[in-house]
This record gives sequence, structure tokens and C-alpha cells, in this order.
Amino acid sequence: MYQNLTVLCVEDEEGVRRPVVNTLRYYFGKVFEASNGKDGLDIYFEHKPDLILCDIQMPIMNGIDMIKNIRQNDSLVPVILLTAYNNEEYLIELINLHVQHFILKPINSKKLEEGIKNALHGNLVGRVKLCKDAVLDIDSLALHVDGKKLSLSVREVKFLSLLSTNRVIFYTQIEQELWAQKEMSSGALKSFVRDLRKKLPFEMIENIAQTGYKLLHI
Repeated sequence: MYQNLTVLCVEDEEGVRRPVVNTLRYYFGKVFEASNGKDGLDIYFEHKPDLILCDIQMPIMNGIDMIKNIRQNDSLVPVILLTAYNNEEYLIELINLHVQHFILKPINSKKLEEGIKNALHGNLVGRVKLCKDAVLDIDSLALHVDGKKLSLSVREVKFLSLLSTNRVIFYTQIEQELWAQKEMSSGALKSFVRDLRKKLPFEMIENIAQTGYKLLHI
């Protein structure tokens, strides 16, 4: 499902980490793992994963401190916290650290899948990971690429959001979602996509002949 993305799982209990990692390998192209926050931080800086899952209570460095260190350099990478408790004491810190989701243990595949979707699709914070170097911020109508912010129109944001959640978006779907009650001509659609491509710093939209569009796997 997310074969073009990478993920890091940081969990000190091997009995918890192992099944989570095995499940993540089903979804992601590459999975990194660590048993404490310090090792997790080192792996993050070396590989810059697209998604981070980490426990809160860990030896050497806990999950909160690890994320604090990461947020000093990266405010956009989605984070899912794994915890055995509903830690109200951490709520303010989690908000300040822009943690997208948390999963209560015991962890099962359903909880994991829902957490991944929430984190990557921006259901909680309005952010959508398009590819390794581009994050769509729905709330601010902007695309963040390598630290730069590109302003977009509402229609452009909706289009990119559709691309992120579908392998292929069909012409009929685009017309229903973006043109509302108006009829969409092929010329209008081509002009719209052409203008959007001019805004983007690199090619991320692929034409599917006589069908629609999809995101390039970058």
C-alpha cells in the first residue's frame, strides 16, 4: 500500500516490536527498527523515514525526548506513539510535538492500520504525505517541499489529496470532487493539471491514458 515510503519502529519490548515490524513490512517498502530512543534517533538522522512509530517509556532515551530531538530538525514527519496507558500527562507535550496519532497496547493489525492511515492521510492534523520530499497541508492550502512552502488553491489541494488516497483517480471522480455541479471539459482539466505542474518543484503527477491520473512513486 505504501511501497514508496519508509517507516521506523522504535519499541524496547521485542515481543511487541517484532509483530509490529512484521506487519509494517506488508505495507511499506522498507522498515527500520530500534529498541531505544537513542538508537531510533540515530536511525532517523541516517535514513530520514517517512513515518515514525515509537513507544513512550524506553531505556536510554524515551519516546518523548526522541521526538523532541527530531522536531528540532523536522516538523512534518508523521509520528505515531505506542503506549500501554492513556497518558493524560503527555497530552500537552504531544500536541506541541505534532504527534499525529497514538495506539494503545495491546496492538493489533486493525489498530495499526487505522493509525497509519490517520498519520499519513492527515485525518487529525490536515497533512498528507505525497512522497518522500513533499507534504500537503490541507488546512493552510500549501505544499511543503524541502523546507519550502508553496501556496495552492482549494481545487489544487483537493486534487493532490485525492491522488494521495487513490492508486488512480478517474476523470469521473475528478469531475464529481473538483467541478461540483459544473461540467468538466477535457480542455479545462488538462489546463488545470498543466498549471499545477508548473507550480510543483518536480514531477509527481502521472497521466494514465484515457483513465485519469496517479502519483508518481518518487
